Amino acid sequence: MLKDLVLKNRSYRRFYEDEQISIDILRELVDLARNTPSTVNSQALKYKLVCTAEENEKVFSTLSWAGLLKGKGVPVPGEKPSAYIIILCDLSLGKDKHWDEGIAAQTIMLGAVEKGLGGCIIGSIKKEQLSQDFNIDLNKYSIDLVLALGKPKETVKLVEMPESGSTAYYRDESGTHYVPKRALDDIII
Repeated sequence: MLKDLVLKNRSYRRFYEDEQISIDILRELVDLARNTPSTVNSQALKYKLVCTAEENEKVFSTLSWAGLLKGKGVPVPGEKPSAYIIILCDLSLGKDKHWDEGIAAQTIMLGAVEKGLGGCIIGSIKKEQLSQDFNIDLNKYSIDLVLALGKPKETVKLVEMPESGSTAYYRDESGTHYVPKRALDDIII
């Protein structure tokens, strides 16, 4: 059921790094995104699939993780993602396709959850370095999001927003990750 997939689709930052994800699985996930709606049907998004140890390390070095955890949310060796999907926009087909990127990213993540995987959608990217490492011409493509994927090695729990109103996520001493959510009645006007 869709609701189950949505509730399991959390931002995971620790993975069983040795659980590999094949290029075929990544292709299946991108195929889901390929079939989603696109602004004026431009289909401007392109994808770079990464799943080798050497390339994974290159992508990892360009990402910032879990800013609210002040460095404690960065995956350590053995817990890094097993694969990445870099979402690009082909500038000859359009630009600023943020809606398309969001739809594609969420669709890929829901597909990953259905396969027993998890991930994190990351927008804090050293784009210049990533473009150099993967020979991405920034005159032809914008680098918009990186999807980090793997088999989750952490527990993420949704909790009610505290009375303080803080939406800051946090971890307890055992490493369980908590994500405060606003109540349904608080978001319907």
